[in-house]
Amino acid sequence: MSASRTLLLVASLLVAGVSVPMAAQDAHAPVEAVPGEPAPHTDIITPHITDSYFLEVPSLFPPFAKEVCIGRLVSEHECEALWKPVRIAGVVIDLSPTKHVVMMLFAAVLVSVVLIVAAQAHKRHTHAVGHPKGFAAGIEAMVLYMRNEVILPNVGHHGNGFVPFLLTMFFFILTANLLGLVPFGATATGNIAVTATLAIITFLVVEVAGMRAQGMGYLSTIFYWNTELPLYMRIPMFLIMSPVEMIGKLTKPFALAIRLFANMTAGHIVVLALIGLIFTFAGPISTAPFLMAVAIMMLELFVAFLQAFIFTLLASVFIGQIREAHH
Repeated sequence: MSASRTLLLVASLLVAGVSVPMAAQDAHAPVEAVPGEPAPHTDIITPHITDSYFLEVPSLFPPFAKEVCIGRLVSEHECEALWKPVRIAGVVIDLSPTKHVVMMLFAAVLVSVVLIVAAQAHKRHTHAVGHPKGFAAGIEAMVLYMRNEVILPNVGHHGNGFVPFLLTMFFFILTANLLGLVPFGATATGNIAVTATLAIITFLVVEVAGMRAQGMGYLSTIFYWNTELPLYMRIPMFLIMSPVEMIGKLTKPFALAIRLFANMTAGHIVVLALIGLIFTFAGPISTAPFLMAVAIMMLELFVAFLQAFIFTLLASVFIGQIREAHH
């Protein structure tokens, strides 16, 4: 096997889902090459960063991957929703499982198993030798750092009640990010619907925390009523600043959702574009985009941790701000 062919093979296994889809949807169905004509165009980028009813799994035969329908298989290259969409208040909602739903469920199960096993090992080691060791010690270090250096300093006094929620967010987002970097995986956090849901959950926790901490004073975070101003200035400022206060509340979850979605999607597009250059050049010069793709993948590994950290940090800051707003 020549060096260029070896590079092509290694590059094809570098990113999850890079192999040519066999049956994503009608638009992604494979087109066989006709002898004497140029090779047909195959989109290897869009199916990887978008959701579908097909799940890619390993295969023993080239291209070493096949797609399994997780809905209802209509034809060889067409898969539709498992359940019929429901209509709620005029809004059509599709509750059928998709590729990203499977990845989220897998991430949730993986997080639960890893943390429960680590907790049991921590308890067993502490009872035996007085301190945790190995994997349990590593998980304890991450948990203590996030709790003592990130969550509690930003949430404020009596903030231990928010630690389980924020740690759950951190480990779930981290696991979902990392699953998008393994072969045959998919980045659920590259789906705006997923990041928006995480942001909405965080928004509800932030607002409920504000209500519990401030009581009736919570209304001052929505309606601007400055008692230090004279009445003739207070009313115009109320009319002008109240919508601004409401917009400020909504921009926080919007920023959380867009930041996580954009960072996870952009990195994959760059990597897949570089791998596309490897197949385009298909010669010694393809070594350059190959090395660049490897470097971006290393950066993506760092970004997976960074984005989980930033989401947790900002959520802690937002909770702390609204709890301390009355001071």
